[in-house]
Amino acid sequence: MAETSSPISSPAHHVPPTPPEPQPAPPSAQQPAAHTTGTRAEAASETLAGAPSEAASGTDRETGSEPQPETVPLTAEHLLTNRRAEPSGGWRRLVWQLSGKRYIPAESAAEIERRTLIAHAQTPVASGHHRIAVMSLKGGVGKTTTTAALGNTLASLRGDRVIAIDANPDRGTLGLKVKSETAATIRTMLAEAPHILRYADARAFTSQSPARLEILASDTDPAVSEAFDAEDYRTVAGLIERYYSICITDCGTGLLHGAMGATLELADQIVLVSLVAVDGANSAAATLDWLNAHGHAALAKNAIVVLNAVEPKGDVDLTLLERHFASRCRTVIRVPYDPHLKEGAEVDLTRLRPTTRGAYLRLAAAAGQSFGLHPARSR
Repeated sequence: MAETSSPISSPAHHVPPTPPEPQPAPPSAQQPAAHTTGTRAEAASETLAGAPSEAASGTDRETGSEPQPETVPLTAEHLLTNRRAEPSGGWRRLVWQLSGKRYIPAESAAEIERRTLIAHAQTPVASGHHRIAVMSLKGGVGKTTTTAALGNTLASLRGDRVIAIDANPDRGTLGLKVKSETAATIRTMLAEAPHILRYADARAFTSQSPARLEILASDTDPAVSEAFDAEDYRTVAGLIERYYSICITDCGTGLLHGAMGATLELADQIVLVSLVAVDGANSAAATLDWLNAHGHAALAKNAIVVLNAVEPKGDVDLTLLERHFASRCRTVIRVPYDPHLKEGAEVDLTRLRPTTRGAYLRLAAAAGQSFGLHPARSR
């Protein structure tokens, strides 16, 4: 290219050399004009119209390799159409039946949640045996009913053995929550402890509910009942551990009676029951305070608080109450008022309202989240 002349023709004027003409950028660095002069929308439009996107080209930006397709498990549930779980009810079951049992509509969010809760409740017991202590400082809050309902829910969902035992130092009422099959009590099991060598021997001392929960009752006559101390509880707990995966203990209302020390020492987790009332809430909070002050802070932190017999309308701020315990414990479960439980008789899951059954399922799922742990107990 010829040099450009200066507009002033003078021999003394120095004409700078013309800079070299810029070389075109390599093809990979060239950008369409619209990317630099047009709007962002135009640029995006040209990009979409030009080279295919990463998703379309099947490449990964970081590795440059094609993503691998998702692996489908080669299980009967995935491969065989006749193995897929049929809808349990509602409109999904109706559609399934009208389609000649060929089409299964997608599950709703509620059904997915229920299936997830059931899976938590069915968690295998990693340690081989798991102990749950159901506690309350205040009587009449539904502690024994909670023990029976939680036990029935777990037993109905699991394939292993679940037992609930009455560790009240006085007259306990857990035996009233199931149809009695034997007159034996926890005291008679203690007397026959050396002769209990197999599951059938232990089963002779329990009564079983329709949901397969076994209950080991205490003496119902205060005139013949004897004090149940820590050593008694350890003996019974040792027997129960041989033949059952889960043991739920219905504790007394005191924290200082003999059996309570051993109960807390052996417990893997606790369920703290309270009514939605000022005195009940204060008693539950005091229980947590006592646990933290007496070497059981881990149990208190991992505790499940049950707000029992929740009415649709009430003067107590339920949200504030729930927030208080949620800040101190692992979780809080609301159990609504249910006429069947108000009867104070045998607990039958089929007679509970759906919302109540759902609440106990959430309680069982919350308890099940600890079944997979290996607690380090000090014997």
